[in-house]
Amino acid sequence: MTIDAQTFAGQRSPDEAFSAANKEQLQRRHQIGKVFELLSIASIMVGMLFLIVLLVDVFIDALPWLQPQLFTEFPSRFPERAGLRSALQGTLWLISLTALFSFPIGIGAAIYLEEYAPKNWFTQFIEINIANLAGVPSIIYGLLGLGLFVRSFGLGRTLIAGALTMALLVMPVVIVASREAIRAVPSSIRQAAYGLGATRWQVVWSHVLPMSLGGILTGTILALSRAIGETAPLITIGALTFIAFDLRGPFDIFTVLPIQIFNWVSLPQKEFHDLAAAGIVVLLVVLLSMNALAIYLRSRFQQRW
Repeated sequence: MTIDAQTFAGQRSPDEAFSAANKEQLQRRHQIGKVFELLSIASIMVGMLFLIVLLVDVFIDALPWLQPQLFTEFPSRFPERAGLRSALQGTLWLISLTALFSFPIGIGAAIYLEEYAPKNWFTQFIEINIANLAGVPSIIYGLLGLGLFVRSFGLGRTLIAGALTMALLVMPVVIVASREAIRAVPSSIRQAAYGLGATRWQVVWSHVLPMSLGGILTGTILALSRAIGETAPLITIGALTFIAFDLRGPFDIFTVLPIQIFNWVSLPQKEFHDLAAAGIVVLLVVLLSMNALAIYLRSRFQQRW
């Protein structure tokens, strides 16, 4: 039997057909990926556009009210006399106390779970619950703080009750971030220290913690950045909207910037709305300062270690 050479030349071998099909499929995938990339860029640009428009609008309204009296005067019924003095003090007090409560407990829990806890079902149960607590709505923590700290412990509507509530809110985030930072330390560092006769605590204190401190501080400050803008838990425990005196200690009643902004926005006068815009700018400055501090600490410790 003879094979027609022209017929054979017009047909492709199975390998060539398979290669051509793969090439077409690869081109199709590249086209789909390009379309998805363009859609992603467009989504980012739309979000950034709305954010820029919102910030510009806020800054335009706030600019005439960003005067020294905004930081030296207490809230008032008269817009030209109103300020953020007590709210700014309450925010700084609250964040400081929240960090004081959440930082050592969160880091201690992370060290225990990563370096000491046995790998069994109970440890896994704790880890799952910590991860779930990080996603619980903030109003739930407000209800918990109202029932536990305000009523059961008898702390009342004070700064320390608010700080303990906010510490519960941010502690799961602190634990998760600290665990990730500790886990990122190479195991060879631990093994080398153990080989030189160091105890487990000496390894943790002298090697693991210094090398992971940058990530721990970054996660902690970012968690506190979330707490600085929370309003629902503080309203739930009874934080006030009008404080006309300086805060002297953790057992004073208090207000914070988000609550003061919410109070001004709810008033009908346009001047109070402009004051609320000025309060938003001040809150953004405090928040961005904390984030800048987190970036600085992370860079410094990364360069050091």
